[in-house]
Amino acid sequence: MTALGALMKARIAQTGPITIADYMGECLMHPKHGYYATRDPLGAAGDFITAPEISQMFGELIGLALAQCWQDQGAPERIILAELGPGRGTLMADALRATRAVPGFHESLAVHFLETSPVLRKAQAQAVPDAAWHDRIDTLPPGPLFLIANEFFDALPIRQFIRDGDAWRERMVGLDGDALQIGLSTPAPLTILEHRLADTEDGDLVELCPTLPSVISTLSGRIEAEGGAAIIIDYGDWQSLGDTWQALSGHDKTDPLAAPGQADLTAHVDFAEIARHTSATKHSRLTTQGVFLERLGITPRAQALARSLTGDALQTHIQAHRRLTHPAEMGELFKVMSIYPATAMPPPGLEP
Repeated sequence: MTALGALMKARIAQTGPITIADYMGECLMHPKHGYYATRDPLGAAGDFITAPEISQMFGELIGLALAQCWQDQGAPERIILAELGPGRGTLMADALRATRAVPGFHESLAVHFLETSPVLRKAQAQAVPDAAWHDRIDTLPPGPLFLIANEFFDALPIRQFIRDGDAWRERMVGLDGDALQIGLSTPAPLTILEHRLADTEDGDLVELCPTLPSVISTLSGRIEAEGGAAIIIDYGDWQSLGDTWQALSGHDKTDPLAAPGQADLTAHVDFAEIARHTSATKHSRLTTQGVFLERLGITPRAQALARSLTGDALQTHIQAHRRLTHPAEMGELFKVMSIYPATAMPPPGLEP
């Protein structure tokens, strides 16, 4: 058992079982023992790899899509170009390089990152030296907000509920002897899940992200009031149904309770919940990542880059294109949704 695991077992022994959200929050963000506080989790030497690390094309196309949004909204003179959970800063660096030739775009923007990991902030500073950093979304400066959130919402802590008649039992992290174990609360009606009684049955499991409504409401209100757009890319589906909570270590799935603080913990994103909390703005139709990238022109871009490649480099490039777009790879599992003002159109590649 890890040092963080020992701390949580002592807490549970003293105060009782905790929610999965509480457990995830401690595992990921504990200031001394948390997963993101202690390591760079990305790449072959880490626990997972994200789309920007697979190919430069991903960040390039998203940057150009936001630059087109900026032009479509009248090319405002001062904008905030922000990213939530920017990893090593690779996506933003690629986006900035690709948009350098867009007249006036770089002169108008200031880059801001929402990142709490001190390890990742150092990597981001090397990739994008002029960025500014924030711990909370509500401290982003005023102005039109053009925002990217790639694999951000999947890492937000979730709660899990199992339907029991017209009530719900919450899955909790407790103790069985000296071992962490999942148990169930007593059944209780829940106002926050009343809307799911119509589309679930007894025994169905539903996941909720407690912080998602406030984040989306803040983004939605800000974009409607000041302009801009948000592009959200993550794995998930339109509506939560079933257990998607998982732990990754060394690129393999593992038991989420086995080594607290030593594995990445995530869950699939419920895009219907994002849509429910965009009341101040419009949201686009949910689109698969593969379709989104093809609409933005990833295949012609891949062909152009391939002309200068040979051997292993060419094969790696071809595999990267497939991994990002093919339905059997990331193309179908990952989805894309945008938030944009009621008077505007969605970013390129997405439909109203």
